[in-house]
This record gives sequence, C-alpha cells and structure tokens, in this order.
Amino acid sequence: MLENKELYVKSSIFGAGLGLGFGMLVGVITGALSASWNGVVFSVIAGAVLGLVTGAITGALTVWTAGRIGGVSSGTYTGMLFGAIFGGILGIFIPDSFRASVASLNILVLDVLTRGRFETAVLLSFLLTLVATMVGAWVGGRNLKPRDLNKSS
Repeated sequence: MLENKELYVKSSIFGAGLGLGFGMLVGVITGALSASWNGVVFSVIAGAVLGLVTGAITGALTVWTAGRIGGVSSGTYTGMLFGAIFGGILGIFIPDSFRASVASLNILVLDVLTRGRFETAVLLSFLLTLVATMVGAWVGGRNLKPRDLNKSS
C-alpha cells in the first residue's frame, strides 16, 4: 500500500517534533493575549498537543502529496489546506463551557475571538494553519531529492 513506508515514518516523526515546537510557540503567543500566567500555561500545553498531532499528520500528508519531488511549495500548500480543515473541524467541537470560561476573563480580544462557534473555528483554523504550513514546508524541503543536472533527460 505505501510505496515508501520509511519516508512516511521519518516524515511523521520529524513533523511531530516540529509541530510540537511550533505549536508551543504559537501557544505562548496566543496565551499572552490572556494576560495571565494560567492562560499562557494552558495555551502552551494545548499548542503542544495540537501541534504534535497536526505535525505528524502534516508530515505524512506531505509525503503523500509531494513525495521526494514536490519540495517546499508542495509541502507548504499541503500544510495550509490540512491545517485550515483540521483546525476548523476541531474548532466546531470546542465545548460551550470552555468558550464561557474564556469569556469570563473579560478581555476584549478573546471575547471577540470566542463569541460563537464560527469565530472559535476560524481562530483554531488559523492557528493550526500556521503550524501545519511551517511543518509542511520544512518536511517538503527535507524530503526533496536533488536532481542530477549532469544527467541529460
């Protein structure tokens, strides 16, 4: 079924590591909006978990779409598409109780971003698109097999 199982495994593991790091970075930045230490810690943990999953799946999808010949651009576009869809789906299923707890912080930016399901889905879609785009670009570039320019086609 899988032509290059080793490349899928390596890319998924590498993507998971990148996703973890980028997810934590995005989590720190997003958590800073809450202006509280608890908000930063929660966002870092959530970013790490979501980044780990997003990175692993993006790594595998990048191999599926780009393989060894797609390069950075193919990985980037794969990450963009997957991050947007995955984040939107996850954002729809965020419980109302969580959104209510965020609203109780009385921070204008967070109130606007978590007012309804649509806003929350768009926010999570955007954040996971950031992570998946970075992972896809890196994995696609790493997997690219250079062409032999001395060999005639």
